[in-house]
Amino acid sequence: MKIPSLDDLFRYRYPIAIAAIIISIVTWAVELLGWVYVCPYCRTQRTVIGLIGLSLLFPRPDHWLSRWIVTVLALFGIVVGSTQHFAGWRKIMSGEFSWGEQWYVNPWMLSGFALFIITGLALYSWVWKRQD
Repeated sequence: MKIPSLDDLFRYRYPIAIAAIIISIVTWAVELLGWVYVCPYCRTQRTVIGLIGLSLLFPRPDHWLSRWIVTVLALFGIVVGSTQHFAGWRKIMSGEFSWGEQWYVNPWMLSGFALFIITGLALYSWVWKRQD
């Protein structure tokens, strides 16, 4: 199986953007339906993921203004995600960490995923170039 190159990923801007928006909408829905607890860190991260995804739908995501907005949003999301993720590491190091009964909504794990997604979307925004 061939690992996709950056040039391959350039062709998938719309699916990547739509995936980010869907992640944001689904995670908001899960919270608003009361299936998970209210978390201001998570709200920030999921909103940033959705907004960056939305920016990738712009006609010119390589415009300096679009990249500037994405960078500001990404930095905000990364700081919030890192704060939440570090709190999990603090619990791990002190021996207080627990996956909990609902391990799939563990804030340490989810904030790690959010950091990965936000960083990837921001980097994608910065390297994206128009295909001629």
